[in-house]
Amino acid sequence: MFFQWQDDDLVLNVRVQPRAASDGFAETLGDRIKLRITAAPVDGKANKHLIAFIAKTFRVAKTDVSIISGETGRNKCIKVHQPARLPDIIRHMS
Repeated sequence: MFFQWQDDDLVLNVRVQPRAASDGFAETLGDRIKLRITAAPVDGKANKHLIAFIAKTFRVAKTDVSIISGETGRNKCIKVHQPARLPDIIRHMS
């Protein structure tokens, strides 16, 4: 399972694909989900874009999204503090 709940917070295990044609969740890869983003992995731009995308998707402030691990790699662990909305891929698995 690529996500887990820690009280009211959602923790996601993702594999980021930078420089994609569009932003969005893709297929699951074992215990991770592929997340495509359009930003390039240069000077932290991909991480900033990723946080903004996650915040918009889960309808939370950017400050409610944090990268717990994997800051410099493609495999990341992301925490979303009290998500207001769940995307279909997570809602159907909960």
